[in-house]
Amino acid sequence: MADEATLRLGNHTFTSRLIVGTGKYPSLDVMRAAHEASGAELVTVAIRRIHLDDPSGKTLLDHIDRTRLQILPNTAGCTTARDAVLTAHLAREAVGTDLIKLEVIGDAQTLYPDTAETIVAARELVREGFTVLPYIADDPVACLRLEELGCAAVMPLAAPIGSGLGLCNRYSIAIIKERASVPVIVDAGVGTASDAAIAMELGVDALLMNTGIAAARDPVAMARAMRLATEAGTSMEPSAAAVTRGLSWKGHSARCGRSIATQRRSSVGPACWRVSPAGCTCCTGSSATWSR
Repeated sequence: MADEATLRLGNHTFTSRLIVGTGKYPSLDVMRAAHEASGAELVTVAIRRIHLDDPSGKTLLDHIDRTRLQILPNTAGCTTARDAVLTAHLAREAVGTDLIKLEVIGDAQTLYPDTAETIVAARELVREGFTVLPYIADDPVACLRLEELGCAAVMPLAAPIGSGLGLCNRYSIAIIKERASVPVIVDAGVGTASDAAIAMELGVDALLMNTGIAAARDPVAMARAMRLATEAGTSMEPSAAAVTRGLSWKGHSARCGRSIATQRRSSVGPACWRVSPAGCTCCTGSSATWSR
């Protein structure tokens, strides 16, 4: 990170590394209390799901503390680049921000993103001056392409939206973080405080979560737990934490002083980049069988 104290997204800076949502809460009062307990400074809102027919004349936006929280509108519900671009323009007019969390869904059951349509939409939105934060699969190549287009961050999923499965592919997240020069925000699937800490230990820049907090038995207590776990994971030295867990190619290289390419060609075996708490084969010279 360029500045360990802040998260920079385009021209916007934040001190909290936790981004929260607005759906699935048992009540709006609980949502407000959970937002406060989370310590978040950025909250995402699905623009297409804001109801304008409330008898009180209020919308979801009126129940968010705008003095403390900045709105991150998202394009949830869009299945084509065209729909996502239109929704982003509506969001900019309604909320008055250039920030947009880009979501183009490719599968209605898993809510996995459509990579091709996401890239098309991202290209157009960047050209039109948006600060684009795309939700994308945990695909290092797709993340690189989005960064090259000018996205202010990439948001790879940890697991399917709402699943709470945690980091299903830590290696992919570690590779994405190693290669990215923009913030990496893990989005979707973080269901427990331990998941949050592990993700941050990998060195990612921030987390976005909604269901893990909103659908908890006590959303306010869970929001507080997620805040503390995010802060705890952030305080870890990323490469050391990742090496201990055997997850980061970059951390492994830093520890043993050999390049990844050299390690992969090493005679100690095709999995020589995997490590155990005792170290890697490059460091110890051991031919022991390492675990993930």
